[in-house]
Amino acid sequence: MSKQLHPSIAAILTISAAFGQTSKSPDLQGTWMTSTLTPLERPAEFENKPALTEQEAVEYAKKTLQQLNRDRRDGGGEVDVGRGYPEAFFDRGTTLARIGQTFPTSLVFDPPNGRMPPVTPEAMRKLAAERTEARAHPADRAANRSLQERCLLSGATGPPMLPGIYNNNFQIVQTPDYVMIVSEKIHDVRVIPLDGRSHPPPSVRLWMGDSVGHWEGQTLVVDTTNFTENTSFHGSDTNLHLIERFTRADPKTIVYEFTIDDPTAFTKSWSARLPLVPSDGPIYEYACHEGNYALRDILAGAREEERKAQH
Repeated sequence: MSKQLHPSIAAILTISAAFGQTSKSPDLQGTWMTSTLTPLERPAEFENKPALTEQEAVEYAKKTLQQLNRDRRDGGGEVDVGRGYPEAFFDRGTTLARIGQTFPTSLVFDPPNGRMPPVTPEAMRKLAAERTEARAHPADRAANRSLQERCLLSGATGPPMLPGIYNNNFQIVQTPDYVMIVSEKIHDVRVIPLDGRSHPPPSVRLWMGDSVGHWEGQTLVVDTTNFTENTSFHGSDTNLHLIERFTRADPKTIVYEFTIDDPTAFTKSWSARLPLVPSDGPIYEYACHEGNYALRDILAGAREEERKAQH
């Protein structure tokens, strides 16, 4: 079961928040969520339609929720068993993302077609080799499994921050010298200095990269490099340069925008945008390791299959 943040963590955040922020910078503090039904890339049905009307957005959301509903029992036994993870566990959101007065058909807005650019031939070869390796050695050891299965990092919490199927909540705490972003899923904390420091040398590699921030008017700009080779984002590599922009659009909205620049992985840079809206409740502890029996069972199952293959 999820629990509230450990008291020591909550105390640190409370003390940090008490320092406040400079009078010149907007207040980004609060608990925000990224849940939305808008896909990262534009669906084929909206190939030439970058945005929907409000009525079209309502109808599309209704149709999408019906299609995704895990509690449906209309596909026959095998399909229904595949939906066994009940709908109550999901938190995809119930509406499409709204940016100003528009309802974009994709989070990606550059390129204008709403699609990520192709990966480079080099990246394609690397991804193919990784898939081959994963098929050949799916569970020799824990390191063969994904970072999320190992409770190390969630692709949804990033950076960049994209909605997943649940736990799409983030808490932003702000002081004159730092901005901290606490992700609910897999309980990661990004500490972003605002003092103008440089990134560390390339030999230093971090799970979530090294982030430094500065203010451009009313927008917090966060520059992140020094990612590890294991934290690929849709095909990115260690040359990933991520630029995020947080703009307080109104009391209930932060417009979050990010640009992916990785010339060895993508044929061109690309950008996406989504709104952060207030969360209905507090951040809860994800408690991933405490209940992570699946990883042990995956490895045990692989050993059992090997044992049977020898007889």
